[in-house]
Amino acid sequence: MWKRRGFEEEAVQLINSDFRDLSLAGIGFGASFFGFFAAIAAIYLLILDRTNWKTNILTALLIPYIFFSLPSLIFDVFRGELGKWIAAVAVVLRLFIPRHFPDWLELPGALILLIVVAPSLIASTFRDNIVGVVVCLIIACYLLQEHIRASGGFRNSFTKAHGVSNSIGIILLLVYPIWALVVILF
Repeated sequence: MWKRRGFEEEAVQLINSDFRDLSLAGIGFGASFFGFFAAIAAIYLLILDRTNWKTNILTALLIPYIFFSLPSLIFDVFRGELGKWIAAVAVVLRLFIPRHFPDWLELPGALILLIVVAPSLIASTFRDNIVGVVVCLIIACYLLQEHIRASGGFRNSFTKAHGVSNSIGIILLLVYPIWALVVILF
């Protein structure tokens, strides 16, 4: 009887640890999932700023945000040969045909160039660490604060015609770093 009770306790502990591992893996998956949507939201805000929906936000801050939040699979593709080719073409076009280099390609070109030439310490260590998450959180909070100020208040940022899409995009930028901080700290 004593042996059986010990076996049952071990089985319960084993099952509990398995559920804990599964839940942590689910949270980690959630962080990468939110990172993907945050990167898409940042790209969406870049596109909005380059179209007729001009915003008053500093969109250059979206480049480091995308750098730190881009999922590893996509980041590694752009860090490889494909990214080197894209960066080389962008630099050649910018140097030799500057009049025909579209303005809307400036920030995406800077992003590709940053991804390709970033030192490995920054590209691998800080991206998957609390440092990258904190940088993303600071950028998202700053952009939200500036958007609310430019809109004339919190209520106006959600009621103006162009403010709703920008507000939703910036709030999506906040979801990833908050979720990733929860995952890292707990």
